[in-house]
Amino acid sequence: MLSYDELTSPERELWNAFPEGRRVDLRVGSEAGDRVAGGGDWGPGRTVRAEVIAALLLGARGVEGARAVASIGLVGARISGTLNLGGARIGHPVWFEDCWFDEGVNLFGAETRTVAITGSRVPGLEAGSTRIEGRLDLLGSTVETMPVSAFHREISALSLTHAHVTGGVILNRAVLSAPEGWALSGGGLVADGGVFCSRMVVHGEVRLLGAQLSGGLFMRDARLERPGPRGVALALDSAVASTLDLSRGFTANGTVRLRGTRVSDNVTFEGAVLNGPPDGAGPALLCTLMQAVDFDLTLARPPSGTVDLRGAQVSQLHDSEQSWPEVVELDGFVYGSIKVTEAGERREAVARPDSTAHRLAWIRRTPGYSPQPYEQLASWYRKAGHDDEARRVLLTKQRHRRSSLSLPARVWGHLLDATVGYGYRPWLAGVWLLVLTLLGTAVFGANSPTRAEKGEGAPFQPLVYTLDLLIPIGGLGQRTNWYWTDASLQTLSYVLIAFGWILTTAVIAGVTRTLQKS
Repeated sequence: MLSYDELTSPERELWNAFPEGRRVDLRVGSEAGDRVAGGGDWGPGRTVRAEVIAALLLGARGVEGARAVASIGLVGARISGTLNLGGARIGHPVWFEDCWFDEGVNLFGAETRTVAITGSRVPGLEAGSTRIEGRLDLLGSTVETMPVSAFHREISALSLTHAHVTGGVILNRAVLSAPEGWALSGGGLVADGGVFCSRMVVHGEVRLLGAQLSGGLFMRDARLERPGPRGVALALDSAVASTLDLSRGFTANGTVRLRGTRVSDNVTFEGAVLNGPPDGAGPALLCTLMQAVDFDLTLARPPSGTVDLRGAQVSQLHDSEQSWPEVVELDGFVYGSIKVTEAGERREAVARPDSTAHRLAWIRRTPGYSPQPYEQLASWYRKAGHDDEARRVLLTKQRHRRSSLSLPARVWGHLLDATVGYGYRPWLAGVWLLVLTLLGTAVFGANSPTRAEKGEGAPFQPLVYTLDLLIPIGGLGQRTNWYWTDASLQTLSYVLIAFGWILTTAVIAGVTRTLQKS
């Protein structure tokens, strides 16, 4: 148990100020002398032992009858030793400003009120399973890799695993550094007031698996400089959030992973830069099975790695020319509408003159053949009232599919394409029929056939004779009554008969496919 006589001068000042909630300012008033980066050289006149702070927060100093809210308030101090408050119940706010911590801070499993460590340097903050009735404020602080210890066995800088913060988690302008591990480990974090990380700089992985961020995650202009050893800069797998704002200069030099993330409002990457892992071995953005209302991918420039949207579902997609890399995974991606941004103006993508060609080129960025992206795009065009574009998309789908088939199937596919456009261009059959009819009528009309039986049957009519050859079902009474002695004309008759069967079969096959898809 500490006695008052054992306290140093700055510790006595803090001891006396605690019941009244007064701040103790140990700064010397010079820019060079108060620079936190040099806090390791601050002497005894600015040093407070961590055990003194812990003793005050755990009740060593009575506050009965105090006229103010007791709290810890230290400015410009050097904190020596480990501030170990694991499992404690702390009823007082804690506020450190421009302080230097020699060792880490342990709040594991604690119940506390607002904890603010702003503009300070901390070698690791463990707040796993902590409940904070208020906010956790690390504005402008540098939190470095936490040493492996009895209360923390992972390599991380800031641990909020399964913590519950009723207010906001403030990380604006903070620097989190754990190049070999997790700069922020927040699996299962519950942050009712949101997580604010504007202009934050990170070395290591930000890991928020299964986090519940009802107040949203805001990382405008944040820079995730170096990913963790797995090449992941930000992992939000299975997280639930109201909004994800990764925009306006947000830069990730590693994979941004939103696998199974559910967002009740918008996900925005407007003006962001997604560089992907430095070695190029992983995707720049992975959003498999993500669910969101608005998904804004109007990036500052195309991603350096792939974008994976397999199984994602969004109500509205916003994109631009800078949104897509060379490889995009779209199988299973479902969207309600698309808006495109061009020259700073946002409009419906269907209004773009080359909309269909542009979207088909987008789908072809997906490796291999998958029917779903084409079906989804066609569905969007149909809902927008552009049936012609929808048919064009489905025709392109069949042509893409053809490249994956066997040789006989490819030959049949080419035939269907040339004759009826796989059923999406049935007028082609009429064109073929007209051309062949005109050809047969002209050739046969210039020659005289031989009657099969003398004196019987209708006179020879070249047009009707040609149609009789082309129409395989029924008969018009010309083909059976006349024949040709000239071998070339007889061959032409056989060719027209064959084309008639081919056209009829192609029409039936194409229309059947179209009706089945409808």
